[in-house]
Amino acid sequence: MVAKNSSKNTNKKAEAKNKVAEETVLAEILQKAGAEEILAKYELPCLSCPFAKMEMEQLKIGDLCRQYGIDCQSLLKDLNKNF
Repeated sequence: MVAKNSSKNTNKKAEAKNKVAEETVLAEILQKAGAEEILAKYELPCLSCPFAKMEMEQLKIGDLCRQYGIDCQSLLKDLNKNF
């Protein structure tokens, strides 16, 4: 019985690790197929910004949403639904 609970906890941790959260950096999100289209739907300006391309490892999606007035919860829901 302990093994099953341990397995369930491991699966939940793996799922949580793969989920996009406010702290997830843009570079990691863009590695996922279809992410660019979802971000473009929300009109995230970073996709075409030459400066952002140099900073993608530091740009957290939650910070970008706040900065550009994007509904972060809706964006995260869409991203996680597709990955």
